[in-house]
Amino acid sequence: MTSSRISGLHRLDIGERIDELQRRGWLAEADAVALRHGRCVLSPSAADKIIENVIATFGLPFAIAPNFVVNGKAYVVPLVVEEPSVVAALSNAARLALNSGGFEVECEESLLAGQVHLANIADVEEAKLKIVAAKNELLDSANAVHPNLVARGGGARDLELHALDLPNGEQTLVVHLLVDTCDAMGANLVNTMCEAVAAALAKLSGGTVAMSILSNLADRSLVTARVRYALSELAETDERALVVRDAIVHADQIAHADPKRAATHNKGIMNGIDSLAIATGNDWRAIEAGAHAYAARDGQYRSLTRWYVHESGDLCGEICLPLKVGIVGGTLAANPAAAVALRITGVDSAIELAGLMAAVGLAQNFAAIRALVTTGIQAGHMRLHARSAAKKIDVDDVDSTAASAAAKVILLGEHAVVYGRHAVALPIPEAVSARVSRDKPQPSFPEVFADGIALIARELDVDMAGIDIQIRSRVPRGMGLGSSAAIAVAIIRGMNSEFDLGLADERVNAIAFECEKLAHGTPSGLDNTVATYAKAMLFRRSTELEISPISLSEQAPILIAFSNSTGKTIEQLAGVRARREKNKTHYDAIFDEIDALSRAGAEALAAADYVQLGLLMNICHGLLNAIEVSTPELEGMISIARASGAAGAKLTGAGGGGAVVAVCPETLDAVEAAFSSAGFGTMRLSDE
Repeated sequence: MTSSRISGLHRLDIGERIDELQRRGWLAEADAVALRHGRCVLSPSAADKIIENVIATFGLPFAIAPNFVVNGKAYVVPLVVEEPSVVAALSNAARLALNSGGFEVECEESLLAGQVHLANIADVEEAKLKIVAAKNELLDSANAVHPNLVARGGGARDLELHALDLPNGEQTLVVHLLVDTCDAMGANLVNTMCEAVAAALAKLSGGTVAMSILSNLADRSLVTARVRYALSELAETDERALVVRDAIVHADQIAHADPKRAATHNKGIMNGIDSLAIATGNDWRAIEAGAHAYAARDGQYRSLTRWYVHESGDLCGEICLPLKVGIVGGTLAANPAAAVALRITGVDSAIELAGLMAAVGLAQNFAAIRALVTTGIQAGHMRLHARSAAKKIDVDDVDSTAASAAAKVILLGEHAVVYGRHAVALPIPEAVSARVSRDKPQPSFPEVFADGIALIARELDVDMAGIDIQIRSRVPRGMGLGSSAAIAVAIIRGMNSEFDLGLADERVNAIAFECEKLAHGTPSGLDNTVATYAKAMLFRRSTELEISPISLSEQAPILIAFSNSTGKTIEQLAGVRARREKNKTHYDAIFDEIDALSRAGAEALAAADYVQLGLLMNICHGLLNAIEVSTPELEGMISIARASGAAGAKLTGAGGGGAVVAVCPETLDAVEAAFSSAGFGTMRLSDE
């Protein structure tokens, strides 16, 4: 069984999460590629075939919650939700249940009821007798309209009849047509069947048809999930665990007695269930309606869960609610993201998906109540709301008192610069800081930089025993902004300061270049050079390093926008190298053209001719697209920038994900707003 236990996902960037899921077998290669390149998005043209008057599509975060085990099977759960803390809470709740075997679910039957409401009946009891006598013929008529459903083992199974006393004193009759819809949710199937028998029911009853439609109170599709949390999972000490356990049970009892509390209690349950339903293309509104109706089935709205103390002292939870979902039909064929999400779940049937949803609802309820009775619900919410409210990408502020280095943004020349051509780059000043200190009990530094730090220590002949290195950055990794080079330069300068080595910038740059080789294979040297000198420059490395500083009369109106996928420089460099080996003449011609664009761009930048610079950037991007380093997501972002007033826009860095750069004379606010509306984080070059 593939393990769903995955730790540390929140510390990875989006591309690394996709890589990890693919490596562990939760994502097929084709789905991983589609996610990396932004292809799992409902297009406006596809949306226009689903509903009326479409003008665009609306995005929501698509995440995964690992650690689930249900009926002995491991699951990674896809979730579409915008509310902070839901994903983290679910992942943690599932992890805590692992030691007790995870969740157990059961579903005794899965039928959907269609309703035919009959009115104006002279004798309701006589009408019932006539309809019951004709039951077999009515079921045959219903099944005749969907022979393929019957062939798959489904179809109309039974009829139920209920007399209704309306507020106006009229007595009516409702006929429930109970249908096994197999792996479809079945709304359209059941509606068609009801309409097929409605006329016959009216004739048998002597009345008229008021309406024919399914019921979303799917109480013939009840799913039950159970979980057990060991006391040791509830808190660090036995004493505290007992307090937390009893507080959870008490909170559940309050929700059973108080409808106002029950509404919020059940909303927390639906945070998880709805998120999975939306991700898999199911009708979350129908699920919501059924769940809340079931919660009020005895005349008072109550909690859907029950938490109690097991005879062993552990905490046990149970949820029972109606869940009629589908894994075929609906919008699945039209929405590529829903199809990917279903494949991530690995479910083989609609009943299995319903069971997973029930387990998710129970886990979310546990997480919410536990937070409510311990730290308070706002702690996680506010931390994540603060992240979503930030204007810039979510990175740490630099330490202004520590050693620092610049990041970079390439305006022109990516990839060509690796082959001895020119590139134009601007610094992002003081983007990374590093504080190095000695005499710590144990050496401490970020593990992800361990190889680079070891190389620096060897180059500087520094003993790493007892060394503590704290790194802070205001640029994200994997976005093509030279983060790795800036980190290397900052650490080298931090070492220089702590050990009083007296390093010149040339030596700092040379060591950082060796770090770049370690990270990227065959780098151009541009990133470490800008990181070291923090100057706008026309750069070229052929037989020797050529740096031509560009004198700027003003801060260029540059905006950087971050995609949802990281780019791996080493992979992009290797890919271009392999394609160049097969088409050297054509690739070198492209690189020569990029070289000419870079030299012209340096002149335009120095003259503050941003319209000309934008034209050159647009041409350069077309050439980068030609050598296959752009992605559909980057192309879409570039279109956003140009359509909202940018003079020019292109990918920046190695490509394959990462960021785009736009030059926006007089339009910075408009372009930034357009990116924000589309869900992309931004950074102005003037934000230092």
